[in-house]
Amino acid sequence: MRIGELAAASGLTTKTIRFYEQTGLMPGPPRTPSGYRDYPEQAKARLDFIRDAQGAGLSLAEIRSVLALRDGGQAPCAHVTALIDQHLADIECRLAELTVTREALRGLARRAAATDPAACTEDEICTILAPADDPKVDR
Repeated sequence: MRIGELAAASGLTTKTIRFYEQTGLMPGPPRTPSGYRDYPEQAKARLDFIRDAQGAGLSLAEIRSVLALRDGGQAPCAHVTALIDQHLADIECRLAELTVTREALRGLARRAAATDPAACTEDEICTILAPADDPKVDR
């Protein structure tokens, strides 16, 4: 199948498919005598896998490593499991950081609601963002 047909079948652009070839995610297909790319039927399944793996949060480099294992004849299950575990750990860490940030922003929002802009002086840029232990800021 030609690249345009593959693009239509996969929902990707021809530019994306060429990019995947250049970066090693897709093997270069054989060419017709006139020089057109002639993709095998399994190319769509590979593009579907790349899309699904990206949807799961894997980077293109990580996807490439999974495909390299499969192309080398190995089942990539243990590698994929390790990648998923690492992504989960990263997300748990980010969620904890976001929870702390959310609480800090809620405190600043309460401070902002209680701040009278007319009481601000030119000595400070913004009392809302001043450190909580600043003696000039009334809390």
